[in-house]
Amino acid sequence: MKKSNIYFLLFVFGLLLNACTYDFIAEEELPPVDPTVTISFSTQIIPIFDAKCIACHKPGGTAPDLTATNAYNSIKNMNLANTTAPETSLIYTYPNPTSTMHTWKKYSAAEAQLVLTWIQQGAKNN
Repeated sequence: MKKSNIYFLLFVFGLLLNACTYDFIAEEELPPVDPTVTISFSTQIIPIFDAKCIACHKPGGTAPDLTATNAYNSIKNMNLANTTAPETSLIYTYPNPTSTMHTWKKYSAAEAQLVLTWIQQGAKNN
C-alpha cells in the first residue's frame, strides 16, 4: 500500500512539473520613427488617445480631457509635454508600456515611440 502511494505521488509530481511551461515572447522589433518626418497631432496622436484614453479622460471624467477637441489644450495647460526633456513628459511616461504608474490601458511600444517623437519635435498642434 505504501509503494502505491509513493508511485501515485511521483506521478502527480511529474504531472505538475510537465504542466509548467513558459512561452517566451520575443520583444517586438519596431521600425524606428523617422525624426525628419513631422508627426501630426491630429492624425497620428489623437487616434492613440481615442483608442486608449478617452474612456476615462473625457469631459466630466478624469483630467486631462483627451478628446479630440480638448486634448491639445489640456496637455499644454497641465504641462504634460516637456519639450526640453521629452522622456520625462507625463503624457509619455504615465501610460508608457513599461510604466507601473498607470494600471489601465497603456500605449503599445509603437504608440509610445510615436508620442515621444511628437514631443521631441516640439509637441505642436498640427
